[in-house]
Amino acid sequence: MARSTERPAAGTPLLQVRDVGVEFRTIDGPVHAVEEVDLDLAAGETLAIVGESGSGKSTTAMAIIGLLPGNGKVTKGSILFEGEDLVGAPESVMRTVRGGSIGLVPQDPMSNLNPVVKIGTQIAETLLAHGLATRKNVDQRVVETLAAAGLPNAADRAKQYPHEFSGGMRQRALIAIGLACNPKLLIADEPTSALDVTVQKTILDQLDRMTSDLGTAVLLITHDLGLAAERASRVVVMNRGRIVEQGPARQILEDPQQPYTQALVKAAPSVAAVRLRPEVFRKTTTSPVDTVVPDAAPAATTEPRSPEEPAAAASAPDNIVEVEGLTKVYKVRGSKEDFTAVDDVSFAIPRGETVAIVGESGSGKTTTARMMLKVVEPTSGSIRFDGQDVAALKGRDLRQFRQRVQPIFQDPYSSLNPMFSIERIISEPLEFYRRGSGKERAARVRQLLDDVALPQSMLRRYPSELSGGQRQRVAIARALALSPDLIVCDEPVSALDVLVQDQVLRLLRDLQQEYGLSYLFISHDLAVVRLISDYVCVMKDGALVEAASSEEIFTNPRDPYTRRLLASIPGNELDIAV
Repeated sequence: MARSTERPAAGTPLLQVRDVGVEFRTIDGPVHAVEEVDLDLAAGETLAIVGESGSGKSTTAMAIIGLLPGNGKVTKGSILFEGEDLVGAPESVMRTVRGGSIGLVPQDPMSNLNPVVKIGTQIAETLLAHGLATRKNVDQRVVETLAAAGLPNAADRAKQYPHEFSGGMRQRALIAIGLACNPKLLIADEPTSALDVTVQKTILDQLDRMTSDLGTAVLLITHDLGLAAERASRVVVMNRGRIVEQGPARQILEDPQQPYTQALVKAAPSVAAVRLRPEVFRKTTTSPVDTVVPDAAPAATTEPRSPEEPAAAASAPDNIVEVEGLTKVYKVRGSKEDFTAVDDVSFAIPRGETVAIVGESGSGKTTTARMMLKVVEPTSGSIRFDGQDVAALKGRDLRQFRQRVQPIFQDPYSSLNPMFSIERIISEPLEFYRRGSGKERAARVRQLLDDVALPQSMLRRYPSELSGGQRQRVAIARALALSPDLIVCDEPVSALDVLVQDQVLRLLRDLQQEYGLSYLFISHDLAVVRLISDYVCVMKDGALVEAASSEEIFTNPRDPYTRRLLASIPGNELDIAV
């Protein structure tokens, strides 16, 4: 099928999916991942598919573009794109369609970018392959494409490798590749899951402009119902491979008819956070916020105080972590100027409570978390854990610290060993620190799987056989294995669908109340932060610009940057009763 330059006739859907079924061959027999799926997508329309991990959202999208795994195939039905059936089309035809007519923004940036090829080169390959640039002007087109995707200093960024980008920057590079050829249909599979809310808004505004100016259709795969309500004209709800409900976006969210859709809407923090009281998720705290943020950050208090006023009151809580003047400066390759990733940051984490750090990509959130884990050494300042200077820990004390402080990383694919089974991944810390007998470790692993809502059948599987949300649940189970005192959560639920996200947040809350756990919660999802945190620290360009109780931050933000972050929350203006 040659690439058409014509748009479909008025009233004719650009994409028509009819009675499609997808099957995967496994050692246990065939698995019917998608059954009897019917949907239409018109030119210039945005259609969102929502549902849990494993519901068939991404499988449906990959079937459309012909990128199912080797053991998967479309067993029935038709997929008409511009009137031509893509089911069974030769690979030569599909190569023409992909990128040129149908663009793709995949979910996992680290596994979809070549780690040994510069970002600019990867974008140039796409432009040259589809004849949208020449050898003479390709460098200029690469810079324009990266800039359009929201990357600052695009010319310099084009010369860097994926590992030199933050998670959000890598995702923006994938978006740049997907949009490079101005496709007629863009399949966006969780395109902003790794992005902070302000950049997310920028990218989605750009997709909206494409829809209106170019007539580009967008098939949006997302677990964020607030995002779906704001950005899509229609929503398709999938569960266990089938469509259970579809219709106008606002109608689906305001008046869901099916029990499954009702459960999704009820669990969605992007919708729920604007109406749930914080007490629903967390215990009421009477600890003064002044004990969380020292005098270095006077904006954290409800009323301004003088620098001479003592920071801690007599009723100050017991802090498990105290951070003072934390600074991290990196040498920049090829530059005479250093880069300050974290600039004189001070805060504390009361024992048994949750402190969240929010901010845009590059604000210093993750660098702060890595210093907390003693993965990165600070340039100056101090971190005290339970009264001990973390920088001075060695030998036995460091070994004990590693057991008491556990991480949950943002990208579950790169943080899980692809050669290990799920059982071995979760049991590895227990074996390393010689916790219990082999039988006791096996029982602990099974208990942890139950805690994170994974079936026992997952034990012998490998990370590549799990969805993104399932992999993140395995990472959470591993972090809980040693029963730590402090968990550093770096975007722990960003890859999870809303129902599992809701379960994990409640699990974290229950574990905190039962065992007195403390959390440092790094997130760009402010709706989730409102539900889970006791205190919030807002970072911008490495500095702490505002810090206060969660309720104060969300109801009375003082800094303009904080107000801009809150205004960018997807679904922030929706008033949906559940």
